[in-house]
Amino acid sequence: AVYNGDGCFSSSTGTAPVTVNQAASTVSVTVEPDPSVCGEAVTVCATVTAVAPGSGTPTGTITFTGPGGLNVTLTLDAGGTACLTTSSLTGGTYSATYNGDSCFAGSDAPFDVTVNQAASTTTVSVSPNPSVCGQTVTVCATVTAVAPGSGTPTGTVTFTGAGLNTTVPVNASGTACVTTSSLTNGTVTAVYNGNACLSSSTGTAPATVNQAASTTTVSVSPNPSVCGQTVTVCATVTAVAPGSGTPTGTVTFTGAGLNTTVPVNASGTACVTTSSLTNGTVTAVYNGNA
Repeated sequence: AVYNGDGCFSSSTGTAPVTVNQAASTVSVTVEPDPSVCGEAVTVCATVTAVAPGSGTPTGTITFTGPGGLNVTLTLDAGGTACLTTSSLTGGTYSATYNGDSCFAGSDAPFDVTVNQAASTTTVSVSPNPSVCGQTVTVCATVTAVAPGSGTPTGTVTFTGAGLNTTVPVNASGTACVTTSSLTNGTVTAVYNGNACLSSSTGTAPATVNQAASTTTVSVSPNPSVCGQTVTVCATVTAVAPGSGTPTGTVTFTGAGLNTTVPVNASGTACVTTSSLTNGTVTAVYNGNA
């Protein structure tokens, strides 16, 4: 302090030390929305204020840390606030740490975040549909998060109905598929079994499986034969593509002295042996099955 003097007194100077320490600070946090659902965009704001008798607006940075490896540092705005918007928060306890500046000491505020499962929806496709018996059919279930949830589902889908009973993992696109040649008429039900982030959901789709076409070929051995000779007449039934499988049921033989019905064996063949065959045409009718 310098006294500048007057007509009577000369100038003089005096000094005294002044110590100004950092003021304490405090951090307050808001989370919006809270609770949220998995994959929802959440905004976390931290505001730093001076603790009396300190005053003024702190500057510097805030570091957000917490579950899932969150570690983000942001600069405070002119109001002493920093905000983080993210859709990857999980439930748990987080921390907003003010890193201090030349005037204000650092401080820390823990805060809790509640993140519930998001809803999911499951859609089912059957291709081709309709199909024929024995045809290769692909059944797929696609799982999606219901807004405001987001992200790609993980986990498994269980397919039942129309001859299915199997559980398949969901791929990186959120889809699970099963390929089968044993589909039957009915309704396919696909149940997504959920995960930590998404709740379970169910989808259905009708499956129409028509009869496949068949073809029947006839053999006569020996041919020609002589009157009274033992002759074997066989009919082999096969599925016509895209149908597949081995036919079951019966074949009815008529003509050339025949009139008999014979079951088809495990190879799809029905045979009759006779010594009373006559000249003529043997007709073999496969009677079909389901």
